Amino acid sequence: MPVFFFRSRRFLVFFALTVSFLSTAPAGYGSGELPMRTVFRGQSVFDRLVTQAQRENWRALSIGDRTARVGVALMGTPYRGFTLEIDDRIEAPSANLEGVDCWTFYEISLGFARMLRAKDGPYTPADLLRMVELDRYRHGQCTGEYLSRMHFLEDLFADNEKRGLLTNITPRLPGAERMEHRDIHEMTTMWKHYRYLRSNPSLLPEMAQIQARVSDMTVYHVPKNRVANAEPYLRNGDIIAVTSRDTSGYTSHVGLAYRDSLGVLRFMHASSRYRKVVLDDRLSAYLADKSDDAGIMVARPEDVPGRATAER
Repeated sequence: MPVFFFRSRRFLVFFALTVSFLSTAPAGYGSGELPMRTVFRGQSVFDRLVTQAQRENWRALSIGDRTARVGVALMGTPYRGFTLEIDDRIEAPSANLEGVDCWTFYEISLGFARMLRAKDGPYTPADLLRMVELDRYRHGQCTGEYLSRMHFLEDLFADNEKRGLLTNITPRLPGAERMEHRDIHEMTTMWKHYRYLRSNPSLLPEMAQIQARVSDMTVYHVPKNRVANAEPYLRNGDIIAVTSRDTSGYTSHVGLAYRDSLGVLRFMHASSRYRKVVLDDRLSAYLADKSDDAGIMVARPEDVPGRATAER
């Protein structure tokens, strides 16, 4: 194993864990529990992205520019909900490149971008699934159980930040303020709408505990009437979580920041309105048009620690 030097012990320990992680298949697939045809769809899209990434040398870009480049390449992908509901009992890292919702669009874009640096090619869908697992599941590991998946963006941001995968830059943006306490209960109240909970109602007490813990988190956002002043501080590939006025939750939507050729900071997302991935208006203008939106949280992604990063 080559020797690398890092600025902190945390990154040294994390690198050792990452090497081990990348050498094994994600929990829940590859062991005969769920076949690849169940956990992954879109081989032709994946191959197209790999070809384009290699031709245009995306690997040399910063993680933010790399993520944005993948997002642009996925524009026009159909909007499709419930693509993570793939089994009644077994939870597994999965990706569907043929149809995405707002969450899977950002995580596939980011996962693909990280994959380009996490290992040397050739790349396979299994490599993408490893990156998805690292982001989507608590402590970066899918246990095969539904509750190892994080279901709330504010929870995911906190977990990923502890592991050096992103920085929640929201509190230091101009105009940021703490959000009022929320009473999150949707998944236990509407549990029959969730395939895994409907099939496994014994999970409801633990899900209620997770909701209570997330409800009590300290969460900051930038109110939408202040977002225009924060836009100059945002970069390509920043994860933009849209916060909600509804006091039953902190966030309601997510996408990526994209600065266009004129320097305008725009919102790129999988839109249920347009039924596809689109590059939408200037971020502040997009929010101003939505009465239910309260503002934004912003997370700045990092590459998997242990690999060299591009100049920023």
